[in-house]
Amino acid sequence: MADWIDIAQAREENVLEAQIENARGKIVGASAHFCKDCDAPIPEARRTAIAGVQCCIHCQQVRELTRKHFRA
Repeated sequence: MADWIDIAQAREENVLEAQIENARGKIVGASAHFCKDCDAPIPEARRTAIAGVQCCIHCQQVRELTRKHFRA
């Protein structure tokens, strides 16, 4: 018989899987060939790996750090 910790862990795992699927499903559209922020070319490998990518790696890192530290 499962105790309450096992049940909580199973529920947490299910919620996490649902959140990951939800995040993956939101990306729509074609990948850009040039970065939206700095106009640098986006490598083919990045455009293939991440559907709908709009920024180069550097600009995406800046966006994520900014979003992490300065929430609106």
